[in-house]
Amino acid sequence: MFNEDLNQHYHSTFGAIQESKHIFIETGFMHAMEKIAPRIVSGSPVMKILEIGFGTGLNALMTIAAAEKHGIRVHYTAIEAFPLEIQCWGALNYPRLLRSRHNTKHFAKLHHAPWDETVEISTNFTLQKIQCTAENYIPAAGVFDLVYFDAFGPDAQPELWTRQIFLNLGNGLLTGGSLVTYSVKGTVVRALLEAGFQVEKLPGPPGKRHILRAVKIGGQLI
Repeated sequence: MFNEDLNQHYHSTFGAIQESKHIFIETGFMHAMEKIAPRIVSGSPVMKILEIGFGTGLNALMTIAAAEKHGIRVHYTAIEAFPLEIQCWGALNYPRLLRSRHNTKHFAKLHHAPWDETVEISTNFTLQKIQCTAENYIPAAGVFDLVYFDAFGPDAQPELWTRQIFLNLGNGLLTGGSLVTYSVKGTVVRALLEAGFQVEKLPGPPGKRHILRAVKIGGQLI
């Protein structure tokens, strides 16, 4: 799927599902699972995820599957300034490609969920969609375990990849929480470092050499 205004694809042309699984599930979700292990032992296995750029809903759909597989409850907050129309997301074949009998139902519920309300999508997954720009979203302090940063690229929307944006998101993370994204552009790395993150450059999915995982290592970022 292609955004003509920004001249950007919504996902990798090498395979959207493969990219989402590698970056957001394997590098993000599974890493966060290790961090919340003490809470799992104590009987409160709830992971709080923030996504910047809800888009097609693919990352959320794959997170539902991961949450169910690992017995984790997820509260998922998704920020999107320009929601897709039904004729766009309805034409996508992600549920069929993921080969789960629940995916079609979950995918529809993700997109039909009303904005600015908390909705149960499955027994393991609740969703709150917020329609606003990343620049105007200020998360509460110390709430999230993980941020999926899946905005359009820094060349198309440089205003979304700034120190201030990452500072806001970092303050919304718990200490030890992480942010994962597909861009390893130098300006992105510098903005994350300036915002106080510890940045790791990791192997990427097919068609992409590297991706980033940034970890909040302290308290309030300034």
